[in-house]
Amino acid sequence: MLENIKEIQPRIERRDAAENRQRILIAAHKLFEKNGVAQVSMNQIAVEAQIGPGTLYRRYANKGELCLDLIKESVLQLFEDIERYLLQNQQEPPEQRLKGILRIFMPFIEKKAQLLTGGAGSTSAKRLPYQSQNPLYNKMHQITVGLFDEMAAGDFSSPKSLFRADMLMTAISIDSYLFQRDVRGYSPDEILENLCSTFI
Repeated sequence: MLENIKEIQPRIERRDAAENRQRILIAAHKLFEKNGVAQVSMNQIAVEAQIGPGTLYRRYANKGELCLDLIKESVLQLFEDIERYLLQNQQEPPEQRLKGILRIFMPFIEKKAQLLTGGAGSTSAKRLPYQSQNPLYNKMHQITVGLFDEMAAGDFSSPKSLFRADMLMTAISIDSYLFQRDVRGYSPDEILENLCSTFI
């Protein structure tokens, strides 16, 4: 299952480049934790990492790319957890398994919300790729299509699995999640409960 998210695997790099990358990530993590992603500039990260801005921009064109690199390990762990859950619960109905993976996925979104926005709103920010270009959402889409296919096998009046998965991915995108939480006032548990009642 994890072979399809190779694009988020760490790449092989020279030792000096790897050291610079680590310094950048440590500095960015420290500044983001202290000030929030949107309030930190790329220049501040370069100063904190004790590297030149050119070195930083050669590695990361914008904060969105840097944020994606910061969550790579967390994304890999997320899908390992989902894969483990699906293996351990393969005898459960697909509806139950979909609820289970949403219970794993939604806390990840809550915890990584700032990084998933890529620091939107700041001058050096660029949003993470749209869902169709984002390995996190692509992998979740693939899993949910499979589960919707299983659900539809006995119910010919069900909407197409691909469309249902597209709509679910839209509903769990970071923009939608933050809107429901911050504007509508739903708690993370209420968002999860409403997702389950809407899509399952």
